Amino acid sequence: MHEMALCESVVRILEEQAHEQGFAKVTVVRMAIGQLSQVELESFRFCFGAVAQGTLAAGAQLDIETPDGKAWCLDCRRDIRLARLGEACPDCGGYALQITGGEEMRITELEVE
Repeated sequence: MHEMALCESVVRILEEQAHEQGFAKVTVVRMAIGQLSQVELESFRFCFGAVAQGTLAAGAQLDIETPDGKAWCLDCRRDIRLARLGEACPDCGGYALQITGGEEMRITELEVE
């Protein structure tokens, strides 16, 4: 389950930011985790709650936005949306796709005390 390791990294980033910016508690963490990031969101939420215990993020609300998967089809030269990696272009059926969005995982905003 790589979600646990990802959550440990998020909490480590929160602790680093708290040290740099001088806050003591995180109340809300807003993140963008793209549809193509291969992160299981329910597992991520569970792991975040577990990893945050005893840290400045204990009890923090986790809000996750899931940007659409996007790609450029090299065959029909169109921007397309993808629900998951490995899908064919919905317009031409081709698999020559260059991913242009939806793989990200980033903290977008924090509410702190």
